[in-house]
Amino acid sequence: MTEAPISIRGVRKVFTDADGNPDVVALAEVDLEIPARSFVSFLGPSGCGKTTLLRMIAGIERPSAGTITCKGRNVERVNTDVAYVPQGRGLFPWMTLGENVEFPLRVRGVAAAERTMRARAWIKKVGLDGFEGNHPWQLSGGMEKRGALARALIGDLDILLMDEPFGPLDAQTRLVLQDDLLRLWSEKRSIAVFVTHDLVEAVALSDLVVIMSRRPGRIKKIVPVSIPRPRNVFEIFRAEGFNAAYDQVQEAMRDEFALVA
Repeated sequence: MTEAPISIRGVRKVFTDADGNPDVVALAEVDLEIPARSFVSFLGPSGCGKTTLLRMIAGIERPSAGTITCKGRNVERVNTDVAYVPQGRGLFPWMTLGENVEFPLRVRGVAAAERTMRARAWIKKVGLDGFEGNHPWQLSGGMEKRGALARALIGDLDILLMDEPFGPLDAQTRLVLQDDLLRLWSEKRSIAVFVTHDLVEAVALSDLVVIMSRRPGRIKKIVPVSIPRPRNVFEIFRAEGFNAAYDQVQEAMRDEFALVA
């Protein structure tokens, strides 16, 4: 059987205090296979290790035990096979939008003329043409998130990791960006791994919703989402399969929220 592009086996993460003593057990014995051409969301209460797990796939954090493999190789350092969109505003404040978007190509040594051309094409794809010379502080939150998405996708990598990218935005802007994300992802249908606290967002976007327990985080349940693609996130409540998936996710999450409260 072919190995999944991302394989997480027996992963445990313990954070230590200033003296190096075990302080917080963030994750305990996580096993997960992320299949090709899938959109997978990590969902769970605050502090359950969703972001930590994503950062370990990105190679920013290292497991205390267990292994993570990506495309057949152990992740032991920063994972150059993935594009990573962190929490927060997402763009370098000292760079213009154009400079931000072309930055991954600059790191890879792509010639200036080519990277400028490709950056302009991606900026147009996310609806920001004309703003290439603006700095992040001159953009709205939604515009900056579009820019961060363009910067993540410009490198044409097979795996996209996103950590609550739409969390601080208003409801309407979130819907528009969810629609943009699905449109751009569907062009290549690579792997997307997405961290969220929002149950509807997880179901609307995903093929699989991975529900995690409260700390120490474990995988409590994996809910498959059978909503046909392409999806209309603006009317997702009417989609075939939405209610069945949402009810499973809500039921699994109810106990975790109750335990945290």
